[in-house]
Amino acid sequence: MDTQLIDILVCPSCKGPLIKRPADGYLCCKAEKLAFPVRDGIPIMLLEQAESFNPDAPL
Repeated sequence: MDTQLIDILVCPSCKGPLIKRPADGYLCCKAEKLAFPVRDGIPIMLLEQAESFNPDAPL
């Protein structure tokens, strides 16, 4: 996924920044502890599709 797109996208819940998790490509919001999947290069920014993650774990 293009890094410029990641810079534009924000968390739909808190409007905070997202970081890309290298292991699986998910976009993660540390503030909300949510990980959003990326399927076929398209970020799925729906809260219903987000997964919980541990922000203290290495990305």
